[in-house]
Amino acid sequence: MSDHPELTKFTGWAATAAGAPLERFSYDPGPLGEEEVEVAVEYCGVCHSDQSLIDNDWGVSRYPFIPGHEVVGKIVRVGTQVRGLEVGQRVGIGWYKGSCMHCTSCIGGDHHLCGTVKPTIIGSNGGFADRLRSHWAWALAIPDNLDPAMAGPLFCAGSTVFNPLVEFNIKPTDRVGVVGIGGLGHLALRFLNAWGCEVTAFTSSLNKADEAKRLGAHNVIASTDSGALKAIAGTLDFLLVTANANLDWTAMLGTLRGKGRLHFVGIVPSAIPVSVFDLIPQQKILSGSPVGSPSNTATMLEFCARHQILPQVEMFGMSQVNEAVDHLRSGKARYRVVLDASK
Repeated sequence: MSDHPELTKFTGWAATAAGAPLERFSYDPGPLGEEEVEVAVEYCGVCHSDQSLIDNDWGVSRYPFIPGHEVVGKIVRVGTQVRGLEVGQRVGIGWYKGSCMHCTSCIGGDHHLCGTVKPTIIGSNGGFADRLRSHWAWALAIPDNLDPAMAGPLFCAGSTVFNPLVEFNIKPTDRVGVVGIGGLGHLALRFLNAWGCEVTAFTSSLNKADEAKRLGAHNVIASTDSGALKAIAGTLDFLLVTANANLDWTAMLGTLRGKGRLHFVGIVPSAIPVSVFDLIPQQKILSGSPVGSPSNTATMLEFCARHQILPQVEMFGMSQVNEAVDHLRSGKARYRVVLDASK
């Protein structure tokens, strides 16, 4: 008898109203698609995006829905047209679980930029559950030497901060700044240090200086210290914003060299006031990006396996999901929260 029998209903923990505690919820997933894999969830990260959708901060939540988009588990069923994956394989699924596979973006390898890309938990049920399905292209094999209990956040937070390193050809000789030492930022520090860069962490509190250096920063600066920002003016090649705070963006642009890039992966609360005169004279660039493509995410997993980079996590049982969400909401998470589906 199979360890993973076929299920007619998937069961998880659902948000039923904005900000309400998650409740047990079952739904009929329908027939398995020809290009879909079905995954028995082993672990699932708890991300700020889950919290935002639980609370309907973005105004797009439809209740009830099961959150969870940093999923690790084993494939238990495959559709007839699935390629490159098989039953028993351990995979991860992140922010997206499907795309059209035929538009210019998909054909070009930028599946994450597909106009009809399918988020895992917007208008759909995610991984705070016993099972999850995705298109095979979005279910990525996890290297054997990465701890599966800690790997889930790599599929959202990790992919999000790794993607710009590849997309913008960040060099080992570059001087790079990371704004924010949280769920995204702590991984960015580890990646960039292993990438070979000189890494400067920008934090709202210098109390985190020792922690930032432990994570890979060579230098630490208070992000609100105007004098410190002026002291490093014109020295950075790339500045990655992972924080969700409003800062002095003119001063941040001032830290960049000619052709330097100020890049956002964190959702800052307000519009970014920037004068073109802060960009044009030295050909500086202002940009943003989402989670990476399946290809870039697979490259990230190989990089993590080679350098043994994993997120710093706190574990909760899946049955403790409400405690886990509250812990994240309190701002006390250091630095990612992961649910163990066996508990």
